[in-house]
Amino acid sequence: MAANRIGLTETVRQSFTMGWRGLLKIRHNPEQLFDVVLQPIIFTLMFTYIFGGAISGDVQHYLPVIIPGILMQTVIVASIVTGTQLREDMDKGVFDRFRSLPIARISPLAGALLADVIRYLIATAITFTVGIAMGWRPDPVGVVASTALILFCAFAVSWIFALMGCLMKKATAVQGVSMMIMFPLTFLSNAFVPVNTMPGWLQAFVTVNPTSHLVTAIRELCDTGHAGVHVLWSLVGAVVLIAVFAPLAVRAYIRNAR
Repeated sequence: MAANRIGLTETVRQSFTMGWRGLLKIRHNPEQLFDVVLQPIIFTLMFTYIFGGAISGDVQHYLPVIIPGILMQTVIVASIVTGTQLREDMDKGVFDRFRSLPIARISPLAGALLADVIRYLIATAITFTVGIAMGWRPDPVGVVASTALILFCAFAVSWIFALMGCLMKKATAVQGVSMMIMFPLTFLSNAFVPVNTMPGWLQAFVTVNPTSHLVTAIRELCDTGHAGVHVLWSLVGAVVLIAVFAPLAVRAYIRNAR
């Protein structure tokens, strides 16, 4: 019951303390970073040189299209690891011990998600670096704004997978179901090809797909430094995800840990 009386400031402090624990786990297990290090390099090179000429005529004209798409895909898909690692920790009884401590109930979950933001930051930095090395020249202010936007959106999405990690019984099930959800959302978007090349019925879905809004927001920021309506939609969507899924994840975690 003591955890129920903990104030907001103390809750935030405890969440960052738990986040530091997550960073120490990454330090002692650096193989956790393989996906966010290798995936943006491999996907950027592969997609650019395979599809660049066919879609945009050459690589240089395709880079402003593909880099935001690869960034969105890499970072959002990387958030799936949050759910799988959470499930593994719960299976090991780690969160049972946290629950016995006089700390805010949300802090173990929030801390784990905050630590994963470092993984998203690494993926973002590598994606931008690879694109720039290949000849892409984004707006510097737009790059900084895009980084902040994608990190916030990925943190919001990770609450969905945190909920799945609390509800499902196996880490492999969390990963399998999460991939089945995220891959259609990332590929059925404007991330890799122009929307006007798709059938009309598919264009209708792509237009309302939240990942399309995020990709368009990143493109606008990186091309001109302009924050348009897609940035607003992305931020609103992220806030809604946190407001809906964070309480559900905490409730599922408490119920699961009993």
